[in-house]
Amino acid sequence: MRKSPVKVEYVKAIRRFTVRPVLPEPLRPLHDLARNLRWSWHTETRELFRSADPEGWRPVDADPVRLLGSLSAGRLAELARDEEYLGRLAAVSADLQEYLEGPRWYQDQLAAGAELPSAVAYFSPEFGVTAALPQYSGGLGILAGDHLKAASDLGVPLVGVGLLYRHGYFRQTLSREGWQQEHYPVLDPDELPLDLVREPDGSAARVVLALPGGRSLHACVWLARVGRVPLLLLDSDVEENAPGERDVTDRLYGGGSDHRLLQEMLLGIGGVRAVRTWCRLTGTPEPEVFHTNEGHAGFLGLERIRELAATGLDFDAALEVVRAGTVFTTHTPVPAGIDRFDRHLVARHFGDDAELPGVAVDRILPLGRETYPGGEPELFNMAVMGLRLAQRANGVSTLHGAVSREMFSGLWPGFDPAEVPITSITNGVHAPTWVAPEVFRLGARQVGDGPARQVLAGAPVDGAALFGGQEGGDAQAAAGTPRRWDAVGGIGDREIWDLRRDLRGQLVGEVRRRLYASWRRRGAGTAELGWIDDVLDPDVLTIGFARRVPSYKRLTLMLRDRDRLRALLLHPTHPIQIVVAGKAHPADDGGKRLVQELVRFADDPRVRHRIVFLPDYGMGMAQKLYPGCDVWLNNPLRPLEACGTSGMKAALNGCLNLSVRDGWWDEWFEPDFGWEIPTADGSAVDEDRRDELESGALYALIEDRVAPRFYDRGPEGLPDRWIEMVRSTLVNLGPKVLAGRMVREYVERLYAPAARSRRALAPQVAQGLAEWKARVRAAWPDVTVDHVESVAGGAAGGSAELGSTVSLRVRVGLGGLDPDDVEVQAVAGRVDSADAIADAQVFPLKPVGGHDLADRRLYEGPLALDRTGPYGYTVRVLPAHRLLASGAELGLVALPTEATGEGAGVILR
Repeated sequence: MRKSPVKVEYVKAIRRFTVRPVLPEPLRPLHDLARNLRWSWHTETRELFRSADPEGWRPVDADPVRLLGSLSAGRLAELARDEEYLGRLAAVSADLQEYLEGPRWYQDQLAAGAELPSAVAYFSPEFGVTAALPQYSGGLGILAGDHLKAASDLGVPLVGVGLLYRHGYFRQTLSREGWQQEHYPVLDPDELPLDLVREPDGSAARVVLALPGGRSLHACVWLARVGRVPLLLLDSDVEENAPGERDVTDRLYGGGSDHRLLQEMLLGIGGVRAVRTWCRLTGTPEPEVFHTNEGHAGFLGLERIRELAATGLDFDAALEVVRAGTVFTTHTPVPAGIDRFDRHLVARHFGDDAELPGVAVDRILPLGRETYPGGEPELFNMAVMGLRLAQRANGVSTLHGAVSREMFSGLWPGFDPAEVPITSITNGVHAPTWVAPEVFRLGARQVGDGPARQVLAGAPVDGAALFGGQEGGDAQAAAGTPRRWDAVGGIGDREIWDLRRDLRGQLVGEVRRRLYASWRRRGAGTAELGWIDDVLDPDVLTIGFARRVPSYKRLTLMLRDRDRLRALLLHPTHPIQIVVAGKAHPADDGGKRLVQELVRFADDPRVRHRIVFLPDYGMGMAQKLYPGCDVWLNNPLRPLEACGTSGMKAALNGCLNLSVRDGWWDEWFEPDFGWEIPTADGSAVDEDRRDELESGALYALIEDRVAPRFYDRGPEGLPDRWIEMVRSTLVNLGPKVLAGRMVREYVERLYAPAARSRRALAPQVAQGLAEWKARVRAAWPDVTVDHVESVAGGAAGGSAELGSTVSLRVRVGLGGLDPDDVEVQAVAGRVDSADAIADAQVFPLKPVGGHDLADRRLYEGPLALDRTGPYGYTVRVLPAHRLLASGAELGLVALPTEATGEGAGVILR
């Protein structure tokens, strides 16, 4: 009689811990190499780990920490006796030490006398440094990671601050029906490239926040080493917390309003406290500049006000000090992308019975109040607070800067959007992370490995020189770095084309592997999946589309006319193939429906060999996808793409862009870099009609221009015009999109001025500035432009001649202010039919004599007429102080009334 099979239940561990390997003495440097994330962008270090166990490298997802944990004692002993391996280890270890300790661009600037910050604290809710540390959801996190890496390469003394999410962002799979499914793996910090920040006695450093009802939120601090940059990650999963508080850092962008508020308080307030702890423990200089990457970390300004208040400064003076040293970057042109909380919820979490005791709640709430037309006064807007707590702010592309100025113009009433004090620094991408090794070798073979690395890292040498280009980079040339790398002459068309085919072939293999794994998870048996061996063709024009899936990015625009898309995919002589990837937010069922719609189309046996959807888009997939595609597709609703860096990463690998003129592509598009998709924005059409028009333009571009150019062969059997576009993209576009260029702009245009402003505000100076602002605000209702007279030289009736001068005499009432408190200006330029001034020029007017009995003062000045056509001017009064970053800073302006006198606003033709 057979016994029934025994059913074995899985036994669940009551406690989990990590057993770390003990490395033999000769291999000890591997520990430091694995725990500094520079390996994620340093090829030699990755190769060193891969060669330790070539078969085990892929199963651990190319993660050195996990690889070391998987090596057997026998293999470790073998490596410890391998002289060739030990020699490579010594060289790579020495290279890391030189990288960490040697002077770089920032130190060269200091040596040359530049006034730069002693340190900068950079806050972000997510960081995409490597797939081995999954603390990112999309472009914001990848940008933050690239910012840290480029800062490290340039030697910028940056400290990154974020949260450690124990479940990270979700992993994406598909159901059999193509519906997105989310999975949240548990991340054990002991299995990640992290170290716990500890006090001198060995105990874990702690950050504590006070919560309503006498509760507390405790967090430990983990350290990730990103080259030279320490990244501090706060973790609420500690034993001191109650279950609710323990889950604060459970998931990125998860939970309701209460949960998100606690996350953002921990990031901002707790983050400042973590930075103070880090500086105390390591001797790192205290940051002079705080950079908040989006509004999520905005509470950092309130914590710094609390610190200053404890030294005796009042709220207004402390606010001035905080503003002077703060940079705020907005990353979204979509109001729905900004966190807004009920003001009563915010009020409950601050004050003497909660966090920031000593800082009055009635001073905190106005910082986030939407006081502009259309705003909701009962909501607390994190971006609005971020702008009010920062003297300097920027968008992330030229177009996005303009959109942001328009979007937030209500905070500066009386000023045209063009004068709203939000500048722009266009994002960049970290080339050593995103350039395929094969592409790097193509350029480095001509000029040497070291110079090539300097350029890709963003050193101020003309980056075009890697593939050919013009001279540049005087400072680096003086240091002995080549200024011109004429590599293009040595790289033939055949070499470029063979490289492109090789990268396309690698992508085909990667797609088949991932597609097979996806179908197995969807429930398909091996017998059903033989067709995957024929998916994609290494000789077919390959288009990539991969990004998050909010509706404005229009994942399914390509499906608008499915018959036309099928015809493009199956064209007998000019076929295309498309690789698609992307995640919808777990709470966005609309986005999930878009994913399912695309997946169902790609499942069709008629086209499934030519279009695929790959689930679980992340950094690991992206590093294969960008180099392997010939064309990168981007079709957002203009102007809702703030920057859109995926196309930059593709371009650095010789991939051409096919995109709507939005984000970075709007300012850097040239026909040699790809194609622009015509848009219907600004026209009076509804969204459905707009999609119809723009999808039609997309199909026509691919059918009539993109595909024919790819398949058009010259006498040598090569697509000569296509290769020229690839070369132009590498030579001329590549240098612009580097993260090193971006970080240098932040240093020179924002960080350094912020540090100078902060240094200028000693306590007494800050108090004086706060009192001056209060006095100006109180007097401003009585500041008036009472009378304007003008005399135009060479005038005839209502006209004046080019090159002539208009003399202005303006009488203003200062409401008790001194002339030094204001600046009187003429604003002039071309005018439209409604007399609105465009391309305005500003002409300061100077005071003449004293004041009359009504305390009115006379100002005069010339207005030079340097352009023809309809022309006009107006006069205004602005606050003026040497410590203001711009005349619009206070949001105060006095303009003429309609009855100010002859000549005011006269149109001169």
